[in-house]
Amino acid sequence: MTDLAERALLPAGLRDILPPFAAFEAETVSRLMGVFARHGYDRVKPPMIEFEQSLGGEGAFRVMDPLTQRMMAVRSDMTPQVARIAATRLANDPRPLRLAYAGQVLQVKGTQLRAERQFGQVGVELIGATDAAAEAEILALCLESLEHVGLSGITVDLTLSKLVPAIIGEQNGDIWLRNALDHRDVGAVSAAGGETARLLTALIEAIGPADRALTRLQALDLPPAAQALRSRLVEVVALIRSALPGLTLTIDPVETRRFEYYTGVGFTIFSRRSAAEIGRGGRYLVHGEAGVGATLFMDTLMEILPKPEAPRRLYVPAGTDRQQAASFRDLGWVTINGLAAADDVAAEARRLRCSHVLQGGQPKEI
Repeated sequence: MTDLAERALLPAGLRDILPPFAAFEAETVSRLMGVFARHGYDRVKPPMIEFEQSLGGEGAFRVMDPLTQRMMAVRSDMTPQVARIAATRLANDPRPLRLAYAGQVLQVKGTQLRAERQFGQVGVELIGATDAAAEAEILALCLESLEHVGLSGITVDLTLSKLVPAIIGEQNGDIWLRNALDHRDVGAVSAAGGETARLLTALIEAIGPADRALTRLQALDLPPAAQALRSRLVEVVALIRSALPGLTLTIDPVETRRFEYYTGVGFTIFSRRSAAEIGRGGRYLVHGEAGVGATLFMDTLMEILPKPEAPRRLYVPAGTDRQQAASFRDLGWVTINGLAAADDVAAEARRLRCSHVLQGGQPKEI
């Protein structure tokens, strides 16, 4: 292998994004952030690396800070950074606080559905809001932004990660029961016997379309803490139905994996065009404040969005008046300036991937 080929290799889970897709991703991020801004979400920009305790450290690359001799971590998720900013730099700002962010994250390893270890996150956080309207606002905002960039066929799955713990109580540590629930194994759960097993079996059987799931959940005699969670879910669904009547909405009341961070209703955003999740969010409690947030994953989104059309590229021969070329850029053309006189202008334009050449003051297709 040559030295040049060796330098072209990248570690697993990392990749170069080339033209025109790098520009397309940047434009998509800008459009998403534009929707957030129009809804009053102010952008923050935290650093790529922080002291380890600020980020939690789990799943993050660690490095020693040569200045302070303290451990630092490269962020694997931007949400904790936004929560830190809200609790410190913006502690005196009025609540609810609406913040938005966009940036790259780096994880130690990928997952089965997401092999990439570095990818872009775009998200929003509504901090200091306790009403169910906050969940509805965040979800509606995410869907509006996704539709704005051209995504269709969106579905949303709602979860209640604290519902199962509210039912099983002291059995929370039984690994076999957790494993059975994770695999939706009705037989294994039923075999445990007793009222708890009956309720958990009913939760598994309730998984599915929102209306049917709620009907089954409301028929259950749940412990008080679980009743409160169910009531909030009913309220959130009603608000979402009112704001987004055509949305395909499902409920999985036993899903807890990847939702440990959330204290109330959580949600995952999918598209019929991909098995991977497009975004995830929900209600949480951090630094003593209630909040609702969501993160969109740019790697998945870029895979399923309609690919951008090739821009019109106009070759401008060397010596052309600069203002004349500028007038075509104002009309939406991409101009490629010739740096020296070419013997065959059309051939040079084709070599530089131009579809037109400027002749006699007008674009001519080649």
